[in-house]
Amino acid sequence: MSVVVDVKDVCKNFMLGKEEVKVLKNLDFQIEKGEFVSLMGPSGSGKSTLLYLIGGLDDPSTGLVTVNGKELKLMKDKEESIMRRREIGFVFQFYNLIPNLSLEENVMLPLLLDGKKPKKYKERLDEILELVGLSDRRKHTPRELSGGQQQRVAIARALIGEPDLILADEPIGNLDSVTGTEIMELFQKINKETGKTIVQVTHSESAAQYGTRIIRLKDGRLV
Repeated sequence: MSVVVDVKDVCKNFMLGKEEVKVLKNLDFQIEKGEFVSLMGPSGSGKSTLLYLIGGLDDPSTGLVTVNGKELKLMKDKEESIMRRREIGFVFQFYNLIPNLSLEENVMLPLLLDGKKPKKYKERLDEILELVGLSDRRKHTPRELSGGQQQRVAIARALIGEPDLILADEPIGNLDSVTGTEIMELFQKINKETGKTIVQVTHSESAAQYGTRIIRLKDGRLV
């Protein structure tokens, strides 16, 4: 299998006043195409920070992060921005939907930002809405949807551009247990049926078990 994510000797430090805080310490691991990896650890272990480094939303203090063979630190800002739009799909805890746009307009937004014509993706949109179970809600706005449905919209939005990698930061952290289970089953279905590589951050042992592998962090180190 090909390697999608390669993390080599990565450290991440932050300045807290005059004190340097070491959040991530000498991390080394790879994620292969088609894996569903759960990053687990207690609060403050650095798992969300690590996810942001993988997504190119932040840079490591030292070490290398490579995605699809591209070393993020060597990319220009514009190149990195294009890669994030086309090769990585993001799903966050609080959905980040535009309130006055319809469900399908929210899903198509990344394509518009990338200068693509939504009409060419109508068939793809239909397929994704069927996959996430929202075909009958396409004209609804976020305020007309439940939390679980809004997260399904966010997942559909992450999938629309056919990215190789889906990054999810506590995707069920804002949902009740029943809805959370439904969302995790959806991620598992997407992983199995489409072969997408998924990396999720979670503090839930039950949510982590939906993945194919668990990477545990404690105090910024791999356990």
